Formats: sequence, C-alpha cells, structure tokens
Amino acid sequence: MSKKENKKVEEPIEIYEVSHKSESALEDLNPVLVQLIEKSIKDIEKGHGISHEEMKSKIKIKYPFLK
Repeated sequence: MSKKENKKVEEPIEIYEVSHKSESALEDLNPVLVQLIEKSIKDIEKGHGISHEEMKSKIKIKYPFLK
C-alpha cells in the first residue's frame, strides 16, 4: 500500500441521505429569507451586482496576503 492510499479517507454516503426531498422548498423557509432570495434573483436578472472575478480582484487588493 502506498502512502497516498494509506491516507485516503472515505465516508459512507448513507449518513447524508441525499435525495431530491432534501432540497428546501421555498414554502418551508422563513418568509423573510424567501423575500431576500426573490429580491436577489430579481437583482441578478436586472444586471445588478458584480462578477466573481471582479470581487476576487477587489479582495486581492484589499488583502494582498491572501492568494
């Protein structure tokens, strides 16, 4: 057994019970959170906000020690 194989960690999938039902429906969430999600979606559709690349460059300028 190589060192890489020895350090490999595997987690059983059964623990997480991943299914389509685990996705939160909007009616199950807090009403304020639903309003914020809807507002965010409308803002994105209108073109408000900034791209990931632009935000990343701003953070690199503000925090030059981060990579």
